[in-house]
Amino acid sequence: MKTLELLPVGADYHLVHPEEFHHLSPADSALSVFTDFKKHVPQSVMHNLAAMHAESLMRKAHVRMKVVVDQDGELVGIISLNELDDQQFFQVQQSGGMTRDEVKVQDLMIPRSQLMALDYTALSQATIDLLLETLKQNRQQHCLVVDQEEEQIRGLISATDIARRLHIPLEIEKPTTFFDIFMAIRH
Repeated sequence: MKTLELLPVGADYHLVHPEEFHHLSPADSALSVFTDFKKHVPQSVMHNLAAMHAESLMRKAHVRMKVVVDQDGELVGIISLNELDDQQFFQVQQSGGMTRDEVKVQDLMIPRSQLMALDYTALSQATIDLLLETLKQNRQQHCLVVDQEEEQIRGLISATDIARRLHIPLEIEKPTTFFDIFMAIRH
């Protein structure tokens, strides 16, 4: 029986990633930077997971945002490293009379009722440039995408992923909070 030849892995061989072979420009379709949940399992955490543990998992996986699901696997919110900062922990601890270890993802997440999303059909007709401008104007680092016709949460857009794929710097300003002003004055 014939077999294939095994070769040594050369020291100068480079580990490739898909984005290296698909060069993008701001004029390309916004769908080219869309994480489609029909093709990719969403990065998720349970709503009752300890927030400190969720933060650790996200940092180890180099993920800035996860969808939050209930025991039935349905979306109840999103959590990002922005919500997992010291200020947010402090506020929840003070208002709930709990320790940092007792704070759950559901205590810090942005609940589903407060989430805004892009429509899949509109996204399919948009360019990356238009998408980036929309994210900047709305101060959205991440944005869910919904398919209104099918009544599905279809996927996700990440400004960080777009910047990495386009090889550009991108800064999405988050809204200034009272705590930010207080800390700036204090220092």
